[in-house]
Amino acid sequence: MERARLEAMPPFRRTTGPATQQRIRATLRAALEWAIAQQLLTFNPAKHVKLAPGKRPKAVVWSDEHVARWRETGETPSAVMVWTPEQTGAFLHHVAGDRLYALWALIALRGLRRGEALGVEWRHLDLDRGLLTVDTTVIQDGWTPISSAPKTEDSAATIPLGPAMTAILRAHRVAQEKERAAREEQRLPWRDTGKVFVDEGGEWLHPEKGASERFRKLRASSGLPPISLRDLRHVAATLIHAAGGDLHTIKETLRHSSIQLTSDTYTSVLPKVAEESARAAEAIVPRARLSAEGQAALRRLQGLEAGGGAEGGVGRDGCSRIAHARTVRKCRSQGA
Repeated sequence: MERARLEAMPPFRRTTGPATQQRIRATLRAALEWAIAQQLLTFNPAKHVKLAPGKRPKAVVWSDEHVARWRETGETPSAVMVWTPEQTGAFLHHVAGDRLYALWALIALRGLRRGEALGVEWRHLDLDRGLLTVDTTVIQDGWTPISSAPKTEDSAATIPLGPAMTAILRAHRVAQEKERAAREEQRLPWRDTGKVFVDEGGEWLHPEKGASERFRKLRASSGLPPISLRDLRHVAATLIHAAGGDLHTIKETLRHSSIQLTSDTYTSVLPKVAEESARAAEAIVPRARLSAEGQAALRRLQGLEAGGGAEGGVGRDGCSRIAHARTVRKCRSQGA
């Protein structure tokens, strides 16, 4: 009986992934090295702990092929999956009537982390100027939500919202005030926490139960391929790129500590970034342009009449049939 009750209880600790385990071991090793320096220990046992590689998984877009295979087998290509702009639009349309619609839109459009979004307070918003300051994050200590500083120094920043997101947040504030007034009229408690996203009584949203679990239910009812609430942040990268942004723009919006982190995570999502960069680099090099002209000249010369039909032959004007158009023009100008 007691065992069944324990199994039915929510988890007190989340299962950590390989990357988190690697960071925990690094912290433990540092602490034990300090203990050795203080002559409290003679060796560092953390050095001998074997863990799975903590390589960051690549983000993969839910292409038509991936969706078809998922519907057939239930398989997902990666631990990090990302919706296309069209799929994101379908989800936001599906949840337009949800009381936390502004939360889902903020994470998808502006790429906030879950804890950052839950930590936003009305004082952090300047809706007249369309700005949001990421200043506080709500994380879990076991199962208990606590307030903390942003994940990294680069995470704390002021980001633009855009007119659509600003309008969504204005509507959310009006809806929240109506909820508060309705509860006061019914003599139900309301706690003024100042948070933008709260439960029906004004309390903080629980990161897992109040946000992630709710998102999973909404995603399932939408019929869209599965992503996690954390993955919804990655959706912002595809939207930025679809709007013409590059890796640097994505880095600044998602507030990564380095462009390498952005590249490692999103190059598989944004294959056209590398292709467009290569084309742009070739376009500004004169030799690359001349080579293209030469190829065109060669095709024209190969269509001329007798006098040498292959590259390197001589035409009726006495000029060698070489690929470089500029040399052909020079030959003709000298009266050949």
